[in-house]
Amino acid sequence: MRLELTGRHVTITPAIRKAVERRLARMARMLQDGIVSVQVVIGRLKSRHQVEMTLHARGEHFFHGAATGRDFAAALGAAAEKLEHQVQKLKSRWTERRRQVVSTARAGAPAAEQPRTRRTAAMSIGSDGEVRIIRTRRYAVKPMSVDEAALEVSADQGAFIVFRNASTDTVNVLFRRPDGNLGLIEPEP
Repeated sequence: MRLELTGRHVTITPAIRKAVERRLARMARMLQDGIVSVQVVIGRLKSRHQVEMTLHARGEHFFHGAATGRDFAAALGAAAEKLEHQVQKLKSRWTERRRQVVSTARAGAPAAEQPRTRRTAAMSIGSDGEVRIIRTRRYAVKPMSVDEAALEVSADQGAFIVFRNASTDTVNVLFRRPDGNLGLIEPEP
């Protein structure tokens, strides 16, 4: 990370440099050392201190925070909080995108026998505590017999098929079980 400190009507002391580096270390941990450079401009206007921070993160993301305060520490804290809020939004987008890639990869892969642990259950629940539907598909429900549906699942190597049972005229689901056999879900009469 490249740090560029500029003082306008203020001399940059080692204490100021250390305070800025301490605030930036927290953001570097949030971005997993993805900070490319940071420009900090510290200025003094009469009795007010002004801090402007511009952070460049990997992936060409730029964040800007500016604040004024009665003293340097208050202005630095306010500007750093603005940056931290923006960095947190970026980090949540990165983790959400990673979760979507993992969930779509799992949806296309054949189901493997996995013990359901607290960790896998928590991954399917969103950050706000609610279970979310990631992707919706629409299927044409065709009338066919159970044997025809089994042939279609075997020929297609699909995970499941939704069909209208020709003999009972109800909607059924035929799916491939992890052991290789087929399972049938049908509603109660």
